[in-house]
Amino acid sequence: MSFYNRDNFMPDDSAGYLIKRCNQLNLALLDRMFAEEELTASQWSTLLTIHLDTEATCASLARDLTYDKGAMTRLIDVLEARGLVERARSEDDRRVVNLSLTDAGRDAAMRCRDKAIECWNRHLADWSTAEIEQFLAQLRKLRQTLEETDACAA
Repeated sequence: MSFYNRDNFMPDDSAGYLIKRCNQLNLALLDRMFAEEELTASQWSTLLTIHLDTEATCASLARDLTYDKGAMTRLIDVLEARGLVERARSEDDRRVVNLSLTDAGRDAAMRCRDKAIECWNRHLADWSTAEIEQFLAQLRKLRQTLEETDACAA
């Protein structure tokens, strides 16, 4: 099926543009919400990913969060200097440096998570549970399609 054509491929009807714009708006809002924690949305998503991944490294975070490895290393440097993240060499492979949250890092990540939950619940207050579940299912379907295919290269 072909949905888009020259007549209907406009920003307000483009899936890619709408997803990008929603993400931009969300990140700006999270940055403001997390200001009292002195964290950015990028720093928080990094802390949360480390919290969820017991074997997090700078390389795995860069891959999972789609950051440049150098930028991720600099971000981790900042979080480590603030006492939110710790680095430790892997006992299995000394070349690998694992990341973990300090107690302060875990507390900050969880406080910000609670703020994000509260915010998203406000945004979605007039959506039904069925609408939210359907929307999330469609986003997961799109993510899977984008991860598994190279349709645009053909």
